[in-house]
Amino acid sequence: MFQYGKDRLTSGIALQLLRGEVKGAISRDSIQKIEECHKQVQSIALGELAVYGINTGFGPLCNTKIDAKETEDLQRSLLISHSVGVGNPISKELSKLMLILKVHSLCKGFSGISMEIIQRLLWHFEEDIIPLVPEQGSVGASGDLAPLSHLFLPLIGEGKVYYQGKVQNADQVLRSKNLQPVKLHPKAGLALINGTQFILAHAVLVVDKLHNCLTHADAIAAMMIEGLKASPMPFHDSLHEIRPHSGNMHVANKIYSMLRGSEIVASHKHCDRVQDPYSLRCAPQVHGSSRSAWLHLKEAVEIELNSVTDNPIVFSEDFTISGGNFHGQPLALPIDYSCLAAAELGSISDRRTYLALDGKYDIPKLLMENTGVNSGFMICQYTSAALVSENKGMCFPSSADSIPTSMGQEDHVSMGSIGGRKALSVVENLEKILAVELLCAAQAIDFRRPLRSTDILEAIQSAVREKVSFATKDRIFSKDIQLLTDLIRSRKLTEIIDAHTDQTEVDNTTFETY
Repeated sequence: MFQYGKDRLTSGIALQLLRGEVKGAISRDSIQKIEECHKQVQSIALGELAVYGINTGFGPLCNTKIDAKETEDLQRSLLISHSVGVGNPISKELSKLMLILKVHSLCKGFSGISMEIIQRLLWHFEEDIIPLVPEQGSVGASGDLAPLSHLFLPLIGEGKVYYQGKVQNADQVLRSKNLQPVKLHPKAGLALINGTQFILAHAVLVVDKLHNCLTHADAIAAMMIEGLKASPMPFHDSLHEIRPHSGNMHVANKIYSMLRGSEIVASHKHCDRVQDPYSLRCAPQVHGSSRSAWLHLKEAVEIELNSVTDNPIVFSEDFTISGGNFHGQPLALPIDYSCLAAAELGSISDRRTYLALDGKYDIPKLLMENTGVNSGFMICQYTSAALVSENKGMCFPSSADSIPTSMGQEDHVSMGSIGGRKALSVVENLEKILAVELLCAAQAIDFRRPLRSTDILEAIQSAVREKVSFATKDRIFSKDIQLLTDLIRSRKLTEIIDAHTDQTEVDNTTFETY
């Protein structure tokens, strides 16, 4: 049982909560802190001292005092006026994840929110009545104002929700459940819509999906090394000990261990090839750098997952701070970094695919015996190239831009929400690029028969062949690419890798957990 507000949240635990693999609850200690902070906010709202967002207006209206009788209208107006999102809705998965992340932050007990509102949020999650959130409209400044406003519109009977397999009006669903909209107390609206949960939800998925791609990229590269009879020596630990970047060492160790004992490797031990192209022998340097970028994002995400990011922060009735914990920059920069890292992983994968079609290394040109009549795997690489190019176009760092908003009150913004959306798109393209390389690597290995590779790579080869067969003539390869993309996303190959990997051979487990 995970305790919101008390236990430490990680990307992995957040995803387990999302999938229902772990249940969440609020501890007594957290409930006490939440209720105490809520009482403090109520006292502040009735007091004479102006405290931003509790008894004043918002943004450029921060110096406008609001009468105590109008505070409920103020909070409702806040949600309504800030619900300006446009574009396609984000996935239901992302919306649910945003709910989890917001509840955990609110349960820290510094936001002044009531237990009634938190319980309603948990009700939405547990009943699978999930708010519809447009993807565009956040600049990542006062957090994700527009998407969070849409996320919480159903609390006041507004907006739309995913329910029973379709999109429905929130007020109709509430009536069907005999529930009334909640009343927003002082600061409630501000506590809800200030925060980084839109950026953070995207970052959590990037952490998860990019880690999966990194694991597959190493294994697929090892398969391609076998298929093209490349040298294992660039992965020897002696080389990397004298340039000891942790990501590089980790990748070299993994690939070298996958190749150790291979009949294919032994068959060309004394060949006349001096060195291989960079996409083969520099895999540790490129994959390893991407792993280091992933680690940077993971560490930033774990801090953010356990932070309070609304405003103002209520430490006591006499001590509130109106600050900038909602600013998205701490996530925006590592998100942009990981976006570039994912794109680079796809770029080097595409180069290995291209090498496999070249007709060198004692395998047929275009990976097929009877070409001319058949085009072989030539056009599969077109798809890979197109996806790599698309990813390059999304690599300009969103955090490099800032457009002032809120009449100059928010004069520097992070654009982290845009970076998060792009990074997720790049990683999802990467899954397809790796699927193309996996398709070609498996075809290349079959040309090495009757020689056998290592147990781990043969197990991966068998899993691939359960999905797609060896190609002797042209067929609709898009079906194969989709099947292998689904295989990568299923994590079945990761299970095979884990089952065959001696953990003592992997000298840095920092890259294996989240």
